[in-house]
Amino acid sequence: MIATMAGLLVSMLLAALDQTIVGTAMPRIVADLQGFEHYAWVTTAYLLTSTAIVPIVGKLSDLYGRKWFLMGGAAFFVLSSMLCGLSQNMVELALFRGLQGFGAGTMFSTIFTVASALFPPAQRAKIQGVFTSVFGLASIAGPLIGGYLTDTLSWRWVFYVNLPVGILALAVLWFSFPDIRPARREHQIDYLGAGLLMLGIVPFLLALSWGGQQYPWSSPVIIGLLALAVVAITAFGFVEARAAEPILPLGLLKNGIVAIAALATGLSQIGMFGTILFVPLFIQAIIGSSATQSGTVLTPMMLGIVAASIASGQIVGRTGRYKWMAVGGIAVAAVGLYLLSLMGPDVDYGTVVRNMVIVGLGIGTTMAPLNLAAQNAVSMRQIGVVTSLTQFTRSIGGTIGAALLGSVLTGRFAAELQRAIPPQAAAALPPERLAQFSNPQALVNPEAAGAIQQSFAQLGPQGAQLYAQLFGAVKVALSTSLHDVFLVGAVVMAAAAILCVFLKDVPLKRAYSQDDLAEMNVEAPIGAGAA
Repeated sequence: MIATMAGLLVSMLLAALDQTIVGTAMPRIVADLQGFEHYAWVTTAYLLTSTAIVPIVGKLSDLYGRKWFLMGGAAFFVLSSMLCGLSQNMVELALFRGLQGFGAGTMFSTIFTVASALFPPAQRAKIQGVFTSVFGLASIAGPLIGGYLTDTLSWRWVFYVNLPVGILALAVLWFSFPDIRPARREHQIDYLGAGLLMLGIVPFLLALSWGGQQYPWSSPVIIGLLALAVVAITAFGFVEARAAEPILPLGLLKNGIVAIAALATGLSQIGMFGTILFVPLFIQAIIGSSATQSGTVLTPMMLGIVAASIASGQIVGRTGRYKWMAVGGIAVAAVGLYLLSLMGPDVDYGTVVRNMVIVGLGIGTTMAPLNLAAQNAVSMRQIGVVTSLTQFTRSIGGTIGAALLGSVLTGRFAAELQRAIPPQAAAALPPERLAQFSNPQALVNPEAAGAIQQSFAQLGPQGAQLYAQLFGAVKVALSTSLHDVFLVGAVVMAAAAILCVFLKDVPLKRAYSQDDLAEMNVEAPIGAGAA
């Protein structure tokens, strides 16, 4: 049993690390492989495939069992990691990262579901708290490991390091993981539903990733992608309502507990991305700290997530109740985001760290209870698909959060900069000079700031004064814009907390019933007992 849990944790750490370890190596990768125009695709391809595959694998594992999907996903992940390391150009790397996403999504979809086959809900709460904390650990260790491997060996080892770890996990799972399968019968795989789901998710995620970045939100490309997504998802709904064994049973969303847990999970991810993506920008641009220090400020938040995930899992497991743990956790995270929104240009580093810890404690407390609530509300034969649904909404929420809050930042910054620039400075400079400050990169990129400052020095004594005024205006505008970003995140978190108030608190099962065991087609999985 210990070996099985170790294999699952290593598998999860492997996939979670890959989400954070690559970012540190990307500047070196681009310098080596060229192709800067494909920079975003290295991340976007992974995001698309890992998100789209989750609900499909969840349903298939309900039909055919977990072990071979888990091991197949891990093996595919290891193989594609090797291909990523062997890439000779950015197009190849983006393609292989997409393949890697299929493996990672398969593992994510299966690992949380596996715990349901090994433990009844009350015991599962303690285990899932540990599983969830792996994400926080990966967020801390990923950038550090990625930087070390890139500096001492090569960026290719960011991918090669997955090979020995993945092979070890596969070996452990092969020998120790029980092959628990449902009763054997003929199945009708919903190929049309799976295809329409992919056709809806991929354009939707592309629109969110590209909108406001590569293309304006009103561009034909973005509108076309969103229209295609709407048509495909609508068709998916019609197909699923009539399918004999749908990929995503729409009846699940009629279950109030499942619907609320899934929606609250997605909303909480929007708030979480508000801190992960934009607090480092605040540290570098407003406080003026280094990139290294802005990265380490996330560590207290991630440690808070790890500690709170484990603690909340233990508490929920002992009490058998999850509702108020979810409400309280999301409310604490909302308070933390609100405190972040109050920070101005004169805030000190310690205050930022305190606020980050509050956000981390809130988010960590929330993760396990919401997942458990959804699992506890369905029968054993639907565990895989409902777990995949919550993982799916977590991924979609993160993507929406990045796009939504990024749009708030860019939209507000332009307006606030116009308001913050002194009239005399605006009148004294031509538009091309003012345009140099339209991007806040001057605050976070010393080379860009130095080039702009040198160009202003050529204007004489007045140039230095104008530069100082405009530099200060950029800082004020960015601070105000980030205030709005964190405030929107706090409002979304507060909405999630209010939503969880309506979550029905059904006591967690402390043992499997005979009906549960019959659905799993086993006599008694580990930790079961009689109901």
